[in-house]
Amino acid sequence: MDEEQPTAAELVASATEQVPFIVILCEGPDLRLVYVNAATRAMVPGRETVGLTLAEAFADVAGQQWIDMYSGVYRTGTPITGAEWRATLAVPGGIHEIYANFSITPWRDAGGTIRGVIGAGFDVTAIVQARLAAESQADQLRERYEQTRDVVIALQRELLPAGVPVLPGLRVAASYLLANSAQGAGGDWFDVVPGPGGTVALVVGDVVGHGVTAAGVMGQLRAVLCDRLDSGSDPAEALRAADRLARRVGAAHAATVCVAVLGPDGDVRYCTAGHPPPLLLAAGGGGTRYLPPTGATPLGTGPATGAFELRAARLEVGDMLLLYTDGILERPGVDLADSRDELARVAATAAAGKALHSPGETPVERVCGQSVELLVRATGHRDDITLLAAQRSEPLAGLDLSLPAELTSLRAARLALADWLTRAGATSDDAFTLQHALGELLTNAIEHAFDGELGRDDVRLRVRLTAAGEVDAEITDHGTWREPARQSIRGRGLALTSQLVGDLTVTPGPTGTVATVRHPLCRPVRSPVLSDHPRPPAPDEPLALTEEGADRLAATGAIDAADAAHLRQELLRRGRGGNLPLTVDLSGVTHLASAGVSALHHVAEQHRKQGTTLDLVAADGSPAQQVLALVALPHRTADPVKGPA
Repeated sequence: MDEEQPTAAELVASATEQVPFIVILCEGPDLRLVYVNAATRAMVPGRETVGLTLAEAFADVAGQQWIDMYSGVYRTGTPITGAEWRATLAVPGGIHEIYANFSITPWRDAGGTIRGVIGAGFDVTAIVQARLAAESQADQLRERYEQTRDVVIALQRELLPAGVPVLPGLRVAASYLLANSAQGAGGDWFDVVPGPGGTVALVVGDVVGHGVTAAGVMGQLRAVLCDRLDSGSDPAEALRAADRLARRVGAAHAATVCVAVLGPDGDVRYCTAGHPPPLLLAAGGGGTRYLPPTGATPLGTGPATGAFELRAARLEVGDMLLLYTDGILERPGVDLADSRDELARVAATAAAGKALHSPGETPVERVCGQSVELLVRATGHRDDITLLAAQRSEPLAGLDLSLPAELTSLRAARLALADWLTRAGATSDDAFTLQHALGELLTNAIEHAFDGELGRDDVRLRVRLTAAGEVDAEITDHGTWREPARQSIRGRGLALTSQLVGDLTVTPGPTGTVATVRHPLCRPVRSPVLSDHPRPPAPDEPLALTEEGADRLAATGAIDAADAAHLRQELLRRGRGGNLPLTVDLSGVTHLASAGVSALHHVAEQHRKQGTTLDLVAADGSPAQQVLALVALPHRTADPVKGPA
């Protein structure tokens, strides 16, 4: 008798079990797992899956958007695909990082009703890692890239700080991502400026446009603001100085700035000059909220007196303040209100350490890096993106050691100093420098200060982190100072130390010698890690201007840097240089970039000078209306159906 032949269903099940790619089958609105194949089980060995919900079985990826995508496919029926997305999984022995190409599609029954979700993916980790390794060594590719944007990017690097200071009572981080543009770097900038009395000023700004001009103007505005804030000016006074510059330098017109000054007690005074308001993340997952805008206009666009009113807020210990440029909000295909909500949600998840696994990063570094990576990889981005985060922490107590004048004391001092520097947030490079420099000075004090009579007395080490972000260290002995011998093979400690640290002072006295070291601590600014194949931005309709009457125009499509000059020329032509009143309906504008805002401000100013009006109208909740409200440009809202109010 012939053996019974397997059914078609059995053949499909056998093949699916053996295919070398990920297969996940979920059923119902709670996404309960009904099947995972062998390749998927091998990826998470020993883990229970079938019978659990997707969120229960893969709780370690809850903050990485995967489960949200499955839920979205079940809810909408719209498939999602992606290439080379990064994920981190908890596996026995540690964390496993993978890159995957994937598709998530609805699972429908015979009647077409969505029954669940099918996820399929290829693990392309080896391919991505091989490509990244090759690219890191590919000098020709780097040179070709630098040839296209080398001048502007080099200028940008020189104008922007390479790092952020390590401060007592405040953890700070920043990230910067260039626009996907052949014009190179633009006019985004950030600064962290320690001021008098333990205050710290946070600055994020955005100059209109890209290229050498934008970068150069950015450098001028940054210098003016830093000079004022460093000398103790409040945000309003500093912004008035920048506003005066913007009225003299045309390329600085309509630049936006947010300045927030944090006091050592947690009080915050801030001003948003046409700039998105800061996001406050409460400690311990206590929620997020955007601070109210202050109503100030972009630089060079408001009254000549420069009205920059301040608002107040407060940071408790553990609270975080996030400043950013509008490039993170104005992502292709995303409504501005939704984008604000998404930024707040992703930043909170990253701050809590529930998104991508990033060992060694502080919460502020996770927020600055992961927020950009998680948001931009799905949509792409048109503009530069800058994030600056500051989290209030308990001030770090100083280090005070009194050690026997014995060489065995060096190890104890080294361990105590290493622990203190770690708690301060020093990088490994700064820790190496200070441990070697102070180690040399301690050795000198022990070996030379007591005429070689080891154990005769003690040496003292005192270390503090100043409000300016500098380590201030003193080593004191009670011996007799001896001038260094120029020809001696020993006594090189002072020479080595002076080359390692920022400042070294040796003060001999009748009762001993004090060696003082001052060295700044900073943490580097890193660019977020993005896939080389991000989803391309959805194309916008080009700008179109339609005449709806002798004194009324309707604008539709995108207004970016390429279209802003045309918009300005057309509005001035239709309004006869501001001599005739003009109404412009922006309800159909899908994207209003800072260059477009600058053009509208310029035309509005021409009408004010001539005593006429530029009446801007935008549908309530439209992209243009939200941007106009953000930059405090006067306008009327219109009901999407009924028309202007």
